[in-house]
Amino acid sequence: MKSSSNMIRVFISSTFTDMSCERKALLERAYPEVLAFCRNLGLVFEVVDLRWGIRSVHSGDHELCELFLQEIQNCQRISAGPAFAALLGNRYGHRALPRFIPEKQFEALLSRLPKNPEGVSQLNRWFLKDNNAVPPTYVLQPITAHFPHYSDLRPESRPQRDNDVLAWRFTETQLLQLLRSAATAAEAAGDITGEQKQAFYTSVTEREFEQGLWSGDGEPSALLFVREIPRQRTRDGPKRLAKYMDLTADGLLDAEAQGLLAGLKARLYATLQKILNLHCVELSKGNVDPKRKEHAQYLDGVCEQFVSQMKAGIGAAADAPVEGRRRKIWGHVDEEKEEISDWVVEEVEQNAAMSAELCRGLYGREGLLGKLCFAMWESTNVRHSPLVVHGAAGMGKTALLCKLAQEMHSVLEARAVVVIRLLAARHPQRHDVDRVLRSVCFQICLACGLSPPSPLTANTHLELLRFFRNVLAEASQRGNTVLVILDALDQLSDRHHAHNLRWLPADVPPNVHLVVSMDTNSEAFANMRLKLETLASFFEVERLSRHEGKHIAESYLRASQRTLTPEQSDGVLRSFEATGCPLHLRLILSAAQRWTSFAPLADRQLGANAQEMMSQLFLMLEEKHGKELVGGALGYVTLARDGLLEAELRDLMSLDDDIISEVYRYSLPATPSLIRLPPLLWARLRRDLKDQLEERWTGGVATIAFNHWRLYEAAAAQYLTAERRGRRLKVLAEYFLGRWAGKLKPASLPGLSLLLSDRKVPPQPLWFAPGLANVRKLQELPHHLLHAGLWDELRQEVIGSAEWLYCKSRVCGVSSVIQDLDQCSQYMDCTETGLIRDALVLIKPSLDFLGGHMDASLFYSELLARLCSLAASFPSVIGRLCRLCEEWLLTCPEPILVPKCSFLQQPGGALQHTLTGLQGGVLCLDVSVEAGLLVAGSDDGVVAVWSLGEQQLVHSLLGHTGAVLSVKVIDGSALCLSLAADGSLRRWSLTSGQQLLCIQEAVPADSAPSSAHLHLSDQLLCVYTSTQVKLWRPDGSELPCSSVDEGSEVLGVLGVLGECVVSLWAPGLLRVSHPVSGTQTVETQSPVTPVASVTLPKRGKVLVVSKEGVLHQISRSGNQTAADFAVVPSLLVVTEDERILMAGSDRTLSLFNIDSDSVDRFLDLQHDDSVLSACVSSDRRLLASGAADQLLRIWSVTTGALLDTLCGSDAPVTSVLLYDGFVVSASTASACIHLWSLKYDTRHKPSARIPAGCTHVALTKDTDRVFYVRQQSQTEVISWNNHTGSVSERLAVSAQVCCLELAQHKRLLLCGLTTGTVLIYPLALPQETLCIPPPESLCRVLCLAVSSQEKHVAVAYEDSVSLFEITTRDSFPTVEGPLRSLPLSLLHAPLSSMALLADRRLLYGTSCGEVKIYDFDSGGSSDLEPQRSRVTCVVASNWGTHALVGSEDAIQRLWALNPLVLEHTMEYKGFFFEGVVSAAFSDSDQFVFTGSQDRTIKVWDVATGNLLYVQYIYSPAVRMVPFRNGFVALCQQGSVIRELFRCPDHIGPDYNPLRNVRAQYRVTSRERSRGGQTASVSDLQDFNPAQFNLNLMSALRAKPSSTCLIL
Repeated sequence: MKSSSNMIRVFISSTFTDMSCERKALLERAYPEVLAFCRNLGLVFEVVDLRWGIRSVHSGDHELCELFLQEIQNCQRISAGPAFAALLGNRYGHRALPRFIPEKQFEALLSRLPKNPEGVSQLNRWFLKDNNAVPPTYVLQPITAHFPHYSDLRPESRPQRDNDVLAWRFTETQLLQLLRSAATAAEAAGDITGEQKQAFYTSVTEREFEQGLWSGDGEPSALLFVREIPRQRTRDGPKRLAKYMDLTADGLLDAEAQGLLAGLKARLYATLQKILNLHCVELSKGNVDPKRKEHAQYLDGVCEQFVSQMKAGIGAAADAPVEGRRRKIWGHVDEEKEEISDWVVEEVEQNAAMSAELCRGLYGREGLLGKLCFAMWESTNVRHSPLVVHGAAGMGKTALLCKLAQEMHSVLEARAVVVIRLLAARHPQRHDVDRVLRSVCFQICLACGLSPPSPLTANTHLELLRFFRNVLAEASQRGNTVLVILDALDQLSDRHHAHNLRWLPADVPPNVHLVVSMDTNSEAFANMRLKLETLASFFEVERLSRHEGKHIAESYLRASQRTLTPEQSDGVLRSFEATGCPLHLRLILSAAQRWTSFAPLADRQLGANAQEMMSQLFLMLEEKHGKELVGGALGYVTLARDGLLEAELRDLMSLDDDIISEVYRYSLPATPSLIRLPPLLWARLRRDLKDQLEERWTGGVATIAFNHWRLYEAAAAQYLTAERRGRRLKVLAEYFLGRWAGKLKPASLPGLSLLLSDRKVPPQPLWFAPGLANVRKLQELPHHLLHAGLWDELRQEVIGSAEWLYCKSRVCGVSSVIQDLDQCSQYMDCTETGLIRDALVLIKPSLDFLGGHMDASLFYSELLARLCSLAASFPSVIGRLCRLCEEWLLTCPEPILVPKCSFLQQPGGALQHTLTGLQGGVLCLDVSVEAGLLVAGSDDGVVAVWSLGEQQLVHSLLGHTGAVLSVKVIDGSALCLSLAADGSLRRWSLTSGQQLLCIQEAVPADSAPSSAHLHLSDQLLCVYTSTQVKLWRPDGSELPCSSVDEGSEVLGVLGVLGECVVSLWAPGLLRVSHPVSGTQTVETQSPVTPVASVTLPKRGKVLVVSKEGVLHQISRSGNQTAADFAVVPSLLVVTEDERILMAGSDRTLSLFNIDSDSVDRFLDLQHDDSVLSACVSSDRRLLASGAADQLLRIWSVTTGALLDTLCGSDAPVTSVLLYDGFVVSASTASACIHLWSLKYDTRHKPSARIPAGCTHVALTKDTDRVFYVRQQSQTEVISWNNHTGSVSERLAVSAQVCCLELAQHKRLLLCGLTTGTVLIYPLALPQETLCIPPPESLCRVLCLAVSSQEKHVAVAYEDSVSLFEITTRDSFPTVEGPLRSLPLSLLHAPLSSMALLADRRLLYGTSCGEVKIYDFDSGGSSDLEPQRSRVTCVVASNWGTHALVGSEDAIQRLWALNPLVLEHTMEYKGFFFEGVVSAAFSDSDQFVFTGSQDRTIKVWDVATGNLLYVQYIYSPAVRMVPFRNGFVALCQQGSVIRELFRCPDHIGPDYNPLRNVRAQYRVTSRERSRGGQTASVSDLQDFNPAQFNLNLMSALRAKPSSTCLIL
């Protein structure tokens, strides 16, 4: 542990009194400096000074020597650096009586006192033989056994206590003299060794020195300080020097002790010169007085030496490699990304170590182990269910599974992979199911040589579940044997509703075994019973028998070198037999191992169960250590989120006024201005809790925690009443806030008025050093602030702190921040918390793709770009958070883009959840109201089932090989049907996800969704298309049915009513047939040309709309009525109660009342685009409609008022459902399903934006207007008011639009058409339109370009380019021309982009990559260096000095225009997409901004060509316009972007613009020489030209830099 430890734990050794001034000086001056030094290195610093704050020991249990030596061993085991500091003066120290003397040695000593029967009697009185020790040992009795008032500190008992103290000193001296004389004689006789004799002379201090300085083989990692008193004046007699020298009981100088001291010093001087710090100090009045100059200098020198030598030792330890690699720094954000294998191996080793420890004492489960092994063997070669081990709490399920893992290691083949995870091991912190599955997947992949999951897969719940199942299947196919053991599934956290166990496969492939355990009374077990159909997979862990308990007890005691008397053993087994619970037995044995054979069993109370045993343990501890001390220590351990460092626990108890009052109830602290808990008190309690506490190592740091979750519950019930819990949570919160660091805290002690004292707790900054975070604060603070009710501090320090959110996201992972905010939302009614949480959920994919290594600038800018529009509505938290982000960005010392509006998807609004799990577009939906399930079918053949209450994917139903045309929930929500284009009809169980029925050739293959219909009635399944009807019974047997008569031609099946088929036949014959029953067919003449039809099964009618504008109502009997219907619908649906008919035609949705035979039109709802879907609520009050403009609209059916418009679908809304106050929407063009709430806070409703994916767009530089053409086929330009978020105007055009361009200053919108016409709309005169007529050739317009001064406009046609002049006449804009024309040959490639320069030169590029410049005045033309692919962007700078040419490939060129010369060739290669889409120069022409297909915005330096900044915006910026110190842009998703660019005058040499993306770039610039010659210079940054030819997978495996998310 020492090699990988990130802890420095130092034991301070000295005598109790003579070095107190030195220890106090170190505490006040040296320790804080060393602490700060360690923190800067990512190390934890702890000091163990068990003598601080203790004047004398009152316990009387003789355990101190063992305790001190044990603490030294712990420090040596844990500390990565110095572990021991010795302080030695002129006092040898207390020479204590040994607590244990082996039987043979003691009897040998007694035999050497034949002439001293009183001495023998006294020794026998104080040392009693303990036959429970193996071998038997004589035990020194506690002082209180004979002097009951020795430890009684009550004032009223002071006389008796004083007498007992004096009596004990006399008795101790007598006993020591007896033992020493006997030992001398025994040694002379050869009965004992000299070493055994010396034990009666050696002081506790020398034993500590022996352990700390000489116990190791190499040089000690220690510090040594020796203080000599050079001369002792006569008047400084023994009494004055009593504090600094050893005296005998009668007050004389102890010559023997001084001799032993001299020998110790001689040994120190001889062997430890390298670490020796020798000081000569002359005492003043028998004291070291810090107020005297020379003493102050001495103490300063000690502190300086301590600090410097500790720093040297710690620095050397920190620099030393661990296992051949650099030590991992705990909490460092710049730490290299940990290899997958590192943390997987660490977790595997931790679980394996715990497993080995737990199964060591297992006994009596051979039968159950055999059953489990047999069940595994039996199912090896077939698919099977997981095995479930269950039982009551404490029955030993964990130990059983650990033993199973151990046994299977030896039974299975060598290649077998055994994975075990003990999920209750870190209680009270509950494991997240994603983390468990992630670690299991990584272990299997590493062991089996499989490809591990990508970061996105590993951090996305649904993808991870899919990967888990796939990796088990792949391991099985490869022939690997895999055993996965997951213990205590009921201890998983509630995240992702893990207790529902939907993530757990119910069907396991061959060669793979899955064994899980859980409490029989848990929710998880109940869900498991529902999940698995057979009881054969369940194995109960039952209670142990008395015989099994006896064997466990014997094994346990043997390991402790203890035994019990027959009476004691019988008492233990009688108590255990009542429960048969292993935990109960373990608690009994923990107490019994301390029993001595001479103590009667009647004095030992054994609890009847585990709970009572824990209560008795707590009571025993309270009697020995004090109720407040025990309650406080156990309470803080229980409340800690992830255990506590021992130093933290001592600090917390020092801050707890109840504990301090108890500790100093009868004696005041030595220095009232400095009050802390004496460390010895905790050390004694820790020793008594060794069987209940454990060390948990994380990141090289050890915390302490209970080793069983039942202990947490017991301690919480005993010591955390509501009042105490609140007080202790507040102490914890204030401690991690650092509230009392360096400050005086009020204290109230008995006998003193209220005083202010320093508790000497360390500060708690968020960062210990640049890039080095305070991990413990990040882990603990939010939890304690929340539960302590310190919500203002929580909002200030955590929720509303941009620095906190970034720091914890970077160090602990963004998931941990989201969990913190989830927990806050459960208790706090704070809308802002939920919004910030949702913003982090949106950022999470980027962080996951970057491996959590997102740069601060990227984090702050993305947070600001999502939240700034909410700042005004929520000023207290979100407003402050945005202000902090902006302040950080504006003071950033590196190039940075600062968002000035919300352009990324913002949190909040009506959109509550986005359901994922499908790969293709959604074709059909159905909902089960009773079960709360949503069923969807996609065009990739998958049927997905979600729980709407939990927003979780429940099943992915696989089987169809074609698009799913229809889904329907049947039989009270237990089953569903799906019909697919592969021709199959399938029935599924929604409970198990199993396929129950499959009917092939139900419909013709490759049928369209609109042509195939699924109908259920009268226990029949019916599928009909336009030409056929098929019927089946519920068991799948097909009924004979024919819809086509011999020699007749069917025109179409209009509907099915039960077994009645309504169809249309040639010539104009309407037929109602009964193919199943054979009832007579009804035929009527009806010349109908159907457009749409809908079935009303409850009313027995089919409604048919004909092309002639008539609605026909056809009944089962063949009767029909007709009514005028002035709508030709593309959408025709009816409500569930069949009272309202909805007909959508183009942009209008019409509602008809069909409650009676008449058809009454009562509402026309106007939309901005074609209506694609509609649904009415069950109470007929609300209507939801979806349209092609990607908006979801909510209407009042009663009034027709538009109640809300929901933006965010990003695809045409083709399906919509209303369910329990929610709207479910989907699209055939998207794999996502959106769940919208109709009851939400409109303050955080996202701003509306134009539809995503518009064909042509233009925007004004002040972003108040956006113009767009949504589809190529549309013949209108829509004007969008960005301030109101609505369409302001529709500009009708005569033909399809080819391009849009804006003259920003003159406010003219230019629109090029396919007819060759250019329409010009003056924005200030909305009623007027100018027109440039088409050329004689009538060629279409390819592109438009306006000069920078907006004096000219160039129009590119297919065969020419014409130049026009923009002027004004009578304050009205006019266009003159064409002034000049550039004819293009037939072989000339079409122009794809162009820029018109101020001097009437035209720079243009073609679809073949040619780049040319043409001078309209001179008619001269020049060919420039071509691009490799289609030119997509040609932009001139504002001042006409430069132009950028970009294309679909990775290369863009920056040209100087006067003179014309290529300045820079910029090559940028990302992963998936290439090519520049848009660009703009800054107002000063110093920078150029580019928007690319890789969904980033890049900033380039015009002078050097260097890349300055890359920002990922999730969607390509399709149009950019310069604005002030930045730009405005419009992204493909429809959002308007407005950003400011800041660039410092000097950029550091280490700055890397690619640190947040996985890409390479290279700039080749011309070299300017005196002679005017140019040469090529390459500036290479993370660029490898060879990688341009790598395939995608090899690129993904490369690690050129940190990465930005590519969605």
